[in-house]
Amino acid sequence: MASTETKAHTAHTGDLAGLEAGLDALETRSATRVPLARVLLQKAVPPLVAIALVLVVWQLAYHFEVKPHYQLPSPAEVGRALQDKWLDGTLLGYVWTSLSRGALGFVASVAIGTPLGLLVARVRVVRAAIGPILSGLQSLPSVAWVPASIIWFGLSDATIYCVVLLGAVPSIANGLVAGVDQIPPLFLRAGRTIGATGVHAVRHVLLPAALPGYLAGLKQGWAFSWRSLMAAELIATSPDLGVGLGQLLEQGRELSDMPSVLAAILLILVVGIGIELLVFAPLERTVLRSRGLLARG
Repeated sequence: MASTETKAHTAHTGDLAGLEAGLDALETRSATRVPLARVLLQKAVPPLVAIALVLVVWQLAYHFEVKPHYQLPSPAEVGRALQDKWLDGTLLGYVWTSLSRGALGFVASVAIGTPLGLLVARVRVVRAAIGPILSGLQSLPSVAWVPASIIWFGLSDATIYCVVLLGAVPSIANGLVAGVDQIPPLFLRAGRTIGATGVHAVRHVLLPAALPGYLAGLKQGWAFSWRSLMAAELIATSPDLGVGLGQLLEQGRELSDMPSVLAAILLILVVGIGIELLVFAPLERTVLRSRGLLARG
């Protein structure tokens, strides 16, 4: 009888050991290297095919004169407009002027929006007073602030940064509020138990736990910064402000130079996509992987 019980216990122990080994194998990350050709096929080919289709449709629209040629130039004409600005040495200057303004405005928006979001998220009276205003500001088109900013600051850089801040700060603050609202209460109680209060609670509990929502707010904040900047540059034009992509777009409109207009639109699009791919996409993948929400390829 004892021998039978011993065998049953041994078999049960073996089953548990096998189950644990299987679970460990599932959790173990694969170290196999993905071939470069497969990475290119999955990552590079789809967008290249999409770009090629857009160019084909564009060329067909030009060929069949869906619009007069002076209104809808061919891809080659837009490419020549970009080439001319590159050869003139002005292309990178246009991009840098707008990109530096957008980056500086975004950094200032983060510095203002982060503490504002924490204040709204953690203080009920402040949320009741300011929360609806932030949501309203987020839905307000940024271009609506341009006339008021011109009256306040004149045709200066302060006008452009004012529009950028008013467009981006509400998005960043609301993103952080949403992230804090999604933190499980257990995390906050655990933080208080180990003595994390005040600034230490914000640094070691609130911000790390709210990081996915906060990152989404940052992405949206950058999108609002970039769009607000273009709106401000389109309207607030002055020789003292220099020439960014928005001013370049407006110059093309004034001269009825459609290749330059489309070239400026293309540059604005490329910068926006580039920031997303080079900055926010890697940050998002890192955050998701650290939380086990994204497998390593």
